[in-house]
Amino acid sequence: MYRFLLTPRWWGINVFVVLAIPVCLFMGSWQLTRFEARVDNHQQQERSAADAAEARTAPLSTLLPVTQETSGRAARATGRFDTEHPLLVPDRRLDGERGFYVLNLLRTDSGKALPVVRGWLPGSPDPGKVPEAPDGEVTVTGSLQSTESERTPGASPGALPEGQLGIISDASLVNLVPYDVHAAWITVQRTDAPLKPVPPVAPANTGLDMKAFQNLGYTAEWFVFAGFVLFMWFRLFRREAELAKDAELGLSPEDPAPEAPPAPAESRDDATRTRSPSGAA
Repeated sequence: MYRFLLTPRWWGINVFVVLAIPVCLFMGSWQLTRFEARVDNHQQQERSAADAAEARTAPLSTLLPVTQETSGRAARATGRFDTEHPLLVPDRRLDGERGFYVLNLLRTDSGKALPVVRGWLPGSPDPGKVPEAPDGEVTVTGSLQSTESERTPGASPGALPEGQLGIISDASLVNLVPYDVHAAWITVQRTDAPLKPVPPVAPANTGLDMKAFQNLGYTAEWFVFAGFVLFMWFRLFRREAELAKDAELGLSPEDPAPEAPPAPAESRDDATRTRSPSGAA
């Protein structure tokens, strides 16, 4: 009855199902793993923010290079600010208001300078509004960030006025200062007025944002696909089994329905006499 399973057509269907279901399950599990990784990264960011709030700092050298685990951690570095190369980073928003970052380079004993965002000020970049950086040796603490930063909208780094920077990165800073720069920067969380602290930014592809929940949605979709493939196979199998059973019984879905047998002659005569008017000859 089930010999149709050995036909080339059903061999192809079975091979497709055997391959499709594991692929769907693997892709669903992979998407679920990505979502779980985003949750872990989000929890790590919360712990890093708590460390920064509680001033539980670690030496900068122990947190480099910046990774998803160390991004946002409270870092500590000692050195002297380079007051000859103050920089402003325009078009940065804080609480929906447009302003700029105040950036200074901290010359450390390691030979590389550390970009330090001392705070944020509202309005257009104006060096006259910026408080001077501290003199002498200082110890700076702040949230560690990667050198990835959005480009200033509508302008390229070369189009910015002197003393302004569009991207906080070692590749941009090395063209402005005569020394090496760390591939990381920190944002001070305890600032002096009128500067406002810049909250740390989670690295790309981390945190519980819409992309994270898209991964969770893709997980459900892949598992649904696996169930749909199995459902369609069962439906085709049941239909083919019914056709095979009908064939064994000598039936064909294309055969016309059998006609009703003609009524006996005596029954027709009785029906005729019943319909005839009474008294008729």
